[in-house]
Amino acid sequence: MRNSTLLFLIKKSTDKADNTGVAKITDICLAMKKRGFGMGRWNGSGGKCNQDESIENATIRETYEEVGVKVSADNNYADLHKVAELTFNFANKSEWDQLVHVYFAEKWQGEPVESEEMRPEWFSINNIPFKNMWPDDPLWLPKVIDGDFVKAMFRFGDGDVILEQKVDVLK
Repeated sequence: MRNSTLLFLIKKSTDKADNTGVAKITDICLAMKKRGFGMGRWNGSGGKCNQDESIENATIRETYEEVGVKVSADNNYADLHKVAELTFNFANKSEWDQLVHVYFAEKWQGEPVESEEMRPEWFSINNIPFKNMWPDDPLWLPKVIDGDFVKAMFRFGDGDVILEQKVDVLK
């Protein structure tokens, strides 16, 4: 099973009404996949790790290639916050099986720009276009937005039907 990466740029703010002083995610950058695997769906940036490439370096490289922003590897990858590990199995296409390492980043250089592969757009967390995303996304993404770490497994059949799922929230 190959390692893959997924990164979501996020914006946070402090809700002055809740008196906790804790910053919460308000916006998330999704990108419309324009070609290849996942075409026509909103997702984060990411992809396969190259041979001998760390997961973190693959995340940084893929994010720059797909949406044109630089996430820093300085300070031991402190700008990357790992939020999930998702195992995907495809009943009829085992070559698609992958373990996806999911990260959030709230610091980066540059502004997200369209590439040949992806068209980024900011969404309020109250207006995430789940209907135009992978069918597993509503099962885990809200949990990581709420601050939980998720370990999940999804087995897909034909037509992107989820045949089996297990979503564990780790506090």
